[in-house]
Amino acid sequence: MQNRQEQISQVVVTAGQMRDIEKRIFAAGMPVVALMEKVAGLIARRIPEILSTLLQKADYIPSNTPFLRGSRVGILVGPGHNGGDALVVARELHFRGYEIWIYSPFSKLKELTLQHLQYAQSLGIPIYQTIEQLPDSDLLIDGLFGLGLERNLTDPIASAINQLNELSVPIYSIDLPSGLHTDTGEVLGTAIRATHTFCLGLWKLAFFQDQALEYLGKAELIDFDIPFADVEAVLKDTPRIKRITPATALATLPLPRPPVTHKYKEGHLLLICGSRRYAGGAILTGLGARASGVGMLSIAVPESLKSLLVSHLPEALIVGCPETETGAIAQLQLPENTDLSSFNAIACGPGLTRDATPIVEKAINSDRPLILDADGLNILAQMGAIATLKKRQAVTVLTPHTGEFQRLFPDVPDAKHDRVKAVQEAAVQSGAVVLLKGARTAIANPQGGVWIVPESTPALARGGSGDVLTGLLGGLLAQATTKQIPIEDIVATAAWWHSQAGILAAQERSELGVDAFTLTQYMMKVLS
Repeated sequence: MQNRQEQISQVVVTAGQMRDIEKRIFAAGMPVVALMEKVAGLIARRIPEILSTLLQKADYIPSNTPFLRGSRVGILVGPGHNGGDALVVARELHFRGYEIWIYSPFSKLKELTLQHLQYAQSLGIPIYQTIEQLPDSDLLIDGLFGLGLERNLTDPIASAINQLNELSVPIYSIDLPSGLHTDTGEVLGTAIRATHTFCLGLWKLAFFQDQALEYLGKAELIDFDIPFADVEAVLKDTPRIKRITPATALATLPLPRPPVTHKYKEGHLLLICGSRRYAGGAILTGLGARASGVGMLSIAVPESLKSLLVSHLPEALIVGCPETETGAIAQLQLPENTDLSSFNAIACGPGLTRDATPIVEKAINSDRPLILDADGLNILAQMGAIATLKKRQAVTVLTPHTGEFQRLFPDVPDAKHDRVKAVQEAAVQSGAVVLLKGARTAIANPQGGVWIVPESTPALARGGSGDVLTGLLGGLLAQATTKQIPIEDIVATAAWWHSQAGILAAQERSELGVDAFTLTQYMMKVLS
């Protein structure tokens, strides 16, 4: 059974759900003022710890790096309780020896926030109303706007935020950088570009929307001990949105293997991929599948690629198929006494070209769990994705990037605006498990549940990275069908594993040094 910390770290909520959870906490007797003190106290303790770590890691101290004591810290105060949190942080840092000033441009504040402002003033902390008055600072704490902002910011506060962003001073935001929509991550006119964001209580959706990432900086959850029963009471039977954590991903892998087993008990995967023009796609997909540990790997490629694939994947059964004049697979020619039902899973698409349309149609019409990627998705889009998928009886997994997603699901709301909502709707409409690639990959099942991969690296923005993921996912899916692992869990685990390999490779080789072939060599390092 998962412990509370692991459960909390997985939960992702909307602004509405977070408000309802807080209402339950307050209704149970927790005073608002006490919760504010607790949250702000946790933040005030974290700031010196973070700054201390930065200084210890630095070979030298940059001119804009805040010192531990005696630093000048500016506190940006909004009208609501987010501003109140910031003021409590101001008070605590003041008592710890920091030089504090406050920027409070609003004439009306919530009562509790106003009380904290008055107390800060009584301590002799200077308060400024206009951006032009502000003194220099080593660090800014952003408490202007938090949970639930929905309207576009206008002048003078919009101009003030733009000027603050230009200061080249680290900004630490409380709950969410001011100006971001809590659910979609949309920039509402303008927004604070945070160096670090303290997400309060539970992860909010904005932290996993690609359009918000450049504003969030390093994100950290401040767990203020929300009773998990209150979370469960609010979420109830609604489809869950969850972050996949290392503990969950590793627990989902088909490990340990039983002491007595054989290769066919550990899954048999068929890859259908490659063409004379895109031979590399077949190799990379095969290498991704190899990394999964699948028991048996068969790869169907055009006959002209057979010797090339054998040289890279000697352990796989390479099936050379008749090919078209353009070098695509013309006919799926499996070994004698073998048909598609012989496999635990099929992955189809990388490097095929659209000349292989009949082959993709045959795979779609099979009764095997199926992964479609690349040209497999393009051909599915031509066939009419939703109508075609509804006819399938077996599991289907789709792995589109944003452009492919829009071709597959033209009537689903724009995935660039709200990725999580878009992938949910696509999965519900199609009956497929949909993996929407991006800086924060999201996976939805037909019931509307979502897994989100919480971190990745731009090093994966290289041709062939997706082929590696297709192979890895195919190999895990083939094993999962023999072990009764939920499909969306295995898909999320594959995406997490793929991202972690990219992160590890980028740490060692830089973001420029992670080509797709190199990526495959880091798969096992993630597990070790």
